[in-house]
Amino acid sequence: MNSSTLRQLWSLIEETQNSTLLKFGDAELVQQLLGQLQNKTLLSGEEVSTMNSYLNSKISLIRDLAQAGLV
Repeated sequence: MNSSTLRQLWSLIEETQNSTLLKFGDAELVQQLLGQLQNKTLLSGEEVSTMNSYLNSKISLIRDLAQAGLV
């Protein structure tokens, strides 16, 4: 996973409405974000797997940021 892909991912998260980030379960949210990222950039199978693990490890942070954005 390179820094450009990470920047794209976090830009995508910032662009996604907070209510959308909060309405999905963890697995659904990861798949949703991963699907949107794959629409923007070509990822290898290994990159998809790595990004999936990364997103799962950041779910709490993503939800905290979304929650803070609703206030």
